[in-house]
Amino acid sequence: MTQLSDYDYNLPTELIAQYPMRNRADARLMVVCRETGTIEHLHVRDLPSLLRVNDCLVLNNTKVLQARLCGKRTKTGGHWEGLFIEHDGHRLWKVMTKTRGTPTVGETIDLETSEGRVGFKLELAAKMDNGYWVVKPLIDDDEDTWSALERVGWTPIPPYIRGGKMLPSDRENYQTVFASKPGAIAAPTAGLHFTPQLLQQIREQGVTLCPVTLHVGVGTFKPISVERIEDHVMHIEHAVIKEKSVETIQRCKQAGGRTIAVGTTSVRVLESAVARDGQLQPFDGTTNLFIRPPYNFKTVDALMTNFHFPKSTLLIMVRQFGGDELIRAAYEEAIREQYRFFSFGDAMLIV
Repeated sequence: MTQLSDYDYNLPTELIAQYPMRNRADARLMVVCRETGTIEHLHVRDLPSLLRVNDCLVLNNTKVLQARLCGKRTKTGGHWEGLFIEHDGHRLWKVMTKTRGTPTVGETIDLETSEGRVGFKLELAAKMDNGYWVVKPLIDDDEDTWSALERVGWTPIPPYIRGGKMLPSDRENYQTVFASKPGAIAAPTAGLHFTPQLLQQIREQGVTLCPVTLHVGVGTFKPISVERIEDHVMHIEHAVIKEKSVETIQRCKQAGGRTIAVGTTSVRVLESAVARDGQLQPFDGTTNLFIRPPYNFKTVDALMTNFHFPKSTLLIMVRQFGGDELIRAAYEEAIREQYRFFSFGDAMLIV
């Protein structure tokens, strides 16, 4: 039995990064070697020197939606907030909402853009459990969900960054430079460190860049509420790895290269796509894989990741991959050395 309390640690609040580095690649990079147990302090811009010919860098190309919705109840003028969760393909959205009073079915919301203009109305169609509603966006028939969200949505900055208050710069800063598949409501934060110039340098090293997709959902923020982590019910997210990416990874491995996952989301895709015979295969579906002791990794050889919350499923995954005592020590050193934590923070490379 593994206790949740084993994954707790004390983090000074001033180490929670509130803004990204001006140059993404200037973030610090702690390099943790599992074979030697050593810890080295570099920067993300040094990454090309740590990679080898035939390595494969696996990047999550999900794109963060402008998923936070703000407006007023048409009937009362009361403030209303919502978070877009998903759409059903029939012009209905599922949203998590927060407002004063008791909204009713049929009521409308006047959505406001981040510039303070009125965008369009939402009609409340059906109330669900736990603060969720099904809503209908009153938009033109030729406008799709993604463009409607771009028009009125706000960047869903986590509450530990400036109390969740969005800045205009977050539209760019809270998005990877390789984001191309809309669907996430939180960024795959390890990928935020890359610039086009850094990616080009990596390619010139003879390293292959390989895309996968995992749309980070609201469940990523769900805390573990049980003491035995074996009892935790993992959230479900949609993951995709195409045949071309599978072939790329297999070719790199055959040539002696490593599969290096950028972010825990990339790990989830890769490990979810392993068949019963242990071979990686194309995958397009949902996963609720919870990587915890005594999990054995089947595809991932190295991991680049940010520093994660205490008692989180992500920290549990990272400790399982890097070795429990070594990653404990790495986090203690990161605090001593005043690394920047969480979404806009620094990174760790476990090799």
